[in-house]
Amino acid sequence: MFIKAEGLKDLIDYVIFDLLTNVLCDFDFKHRCLNQKIEMSRHICSYQEYEDRYIQPAFTFSALQFLFSIKTALIQVHLASHTSKLSITESFNKDDVMESLSTIQITERGIRRVGNECLLKLTSGAEFHQSLTLTDVDRCYHISCVTSDRVWVSDGNNLILTDTTGVPLQPQPVKDLCSDDIFTGNGLHTVNSESELIYINKNYDINKLSKDMKTATTFIERTDSTWVPLCVYWSPSTGDLLVVMLRRLPWGCKVTRYNQSGQLAQTIQHDNTELGLYRVPHHITENNNGDIVVSDFESGAVVVTERGGRHRFSYTGPPSGSVLLPCGICTDALSHILVCDGTTKTVQMLDKDGQFLSHLLTEPQEMGPPWSLSYDVNTHRLWVGSWWDKKVCVYRYITRQDALTDQHSSP
Repeated sequence: MFIKAEGLKDLIDYVIFDLLTNVLCDFDFKHRCLNQKIEMSRHICSYQEYEDRYIQPAFTFSALQFLFSIKTALIQVHLASHTSKLSITESFNKDDVMESLSTIQITERGIRRVGNECLLKLTSGAEFHQSLTLTDVDRCYHISCVTSDRVWVSDGNNLILTDTTGVPLQPQPVKDLCSDDIFTGNGLHTVNSESELIYINKNYDINKLSKDMKTATTFIERTDSTWVPLCVYWSPSTGDLLVVMLRRLPWGCKVTRYNQSGQLAQTIQHDNTELGLYRVPHHITENNNGDIVVSDFESGAVVVTERGGRHRFSYTGPPSGSVLLPCGICTDALSHILVCDGTTKTVQMLDKDGQFLSHLLTEPQEMGPPWSLSYDVNTHRLWVGSWWDKKVCVYRYITRQDALTDQHSSP
């Protein structure tokens, strides 16, 4: 615009010169041309001012600073949405903006997928948030978050719903939880999007307990006596239920997927060479990219397959060479895989491709060896259950980073 304005100014100068020297014209026409020249000169000065203020490469500014810098040039700007309005006038300030933005409501529609990775970052380490001592369980073999302050916890025999005080919220524990020896320490329960508990009962059926905890119905009935379910996980992204199944004679193990109607949709059993993928998994979860992540206690590995069932990798321990004894497992909003290791008594963090990143938790002082994990996607807190005692501890290792930052650099 600046270059074109200069060219237009030169053209006007040429036209005026030509008119004055070569053409006999009246005074009014020459006066109008002079006025246009003056007006164009004003525009050129204005463009130059904006260029000096905003387009110099050595100067950076935030969006908020930009709004403040041009507020005096604005008479009034209205941002209307139904009945609410934001006016930017001379009384404009940061508090007005924050108050108006806080009234924006986000309505969830359809299946929500994680899309805020750019707004999250790892902290320098796991920060202890709080601990609770449970009253109606002996150990914390498995945890399923319901809300930010409510979790289901099981010890292999009892299953209770508790809040951050550790006191059970239901009149009595779930009585028909599967309690066979082979199920000790397994991920026997999960929670769906309706906050309903899904668990394996003593008849090896998969039950669904209503949100008010008054009605239990059979979601998936066991129809094949040769296979029994070992652990379950409800997928937030698809609404499917992932189930690890075990067959004793002949020995075999597989992962099955059931849709929201309880119908079998997929079976994963063999790797790319038709060998069995699993021995005796204790826990199962799903990553943000659709990978199915299994904590296989007997084979000493975290076995990961893609959404379609192709084997991606198996993680067998950190670079130190210690033998992995995988227990509880979960994934977080940044697609990390977290696994409890019974050998080192740590919580190890992997990336989505199975590369060891760090020991997120060594044996915590606040509790015994970690055995179970549950990640709260709303608060980005990690719930960790102990193997030896009744303790559950909550940690934070992911935080939000500012979307807008003020960056000033000197020329």
